Amino acid sequence: MLNFRDQLLAAPSLEAFYAELFLRDVAVPPLFIDQTVQAILRGILDGEDDGLKARAAELFFRRQRVNVENGAIRLADDEMVALHATGGGLGNLGRLVREAQIPLRTIELDVLDAKTHDEYWKRDERYDTVLQLNSTHAGCAALCRVIEAWVAHFHETPVTVTPVREIPDEEWVWHVGLDADSTAMLNEIYNGADVGEEDMRRIIGLYRLEFGNPSDMRAEIAGKPVFLGLAATVDGHLRMKPQNLLMNLPLARRA
Repeated sequence: MLNFRDQLLAAPSLEAFYAELFLRDVAVPPLFIDQTVQAILRGILDGEDDGLKARAAELFFRRQRVNVENGAIRLADDEMVALHATGGGLGNLGRLVREAQIPLRTIELDVLDAKTHDEYWKRDERYDTVLQLNSTHAGCAALCRVIEAWVAHFHETPVTVTPVREIPDEEWVWHVGLDADSTAMLNEIYNGADVGEEDMRRIIGLYRLEFGNPSDMRAEIAGKPVFLGLAATVDGHLRMKPQNLLMNLPLARRA
């Protein structure tokens, strides 16, 4: 805690403190890093009235539970799901149910969409809404906009992010995994290794990132797209690593 405080006070800004964490070995509890990301995103999205974007931003600092059913890719807050699963979200009733070993009913969480995004603001601190991440869904577009804002905020360069179904071999010169599992799988595929069908099904999002100013990229790949990936863990979680967008993009210089 003292180390976190000292490093934070020594930094010229919250963004500088956050970026510095990944440039050298600084022992800071993961929870503090998540809260730093949350504070930065609160500033980036200040004045935003789209609840879908605010919900998508939660992926940057809160672990998600991934559910894929009938082709729908849905993300729920992992802590909230676990709370309901143990009866903790039901107060004294939940405690009695647990003690009596009575199975809990399935908890239905509301899926946000373009028509219901305002619901987020009525319960934004409850973390009890679901984001659908299919490429044609508004939730996916919201995540793309948040990624664009995050990159522009830190690197001072405009980018456009769009979902894709696959990565064309002829365009694949650079990729960034947005979590540990997608990083590992994209690296393996890029290097010619076979990734099993079960693992491939864990990829829940592929995105194409293009720089508005190709001169901001490394000269040897200027103008080429950067592909991003998201993947669930074997046990069905998503732990996004937004620092990868700070450290791993092919920038000509770092802001």
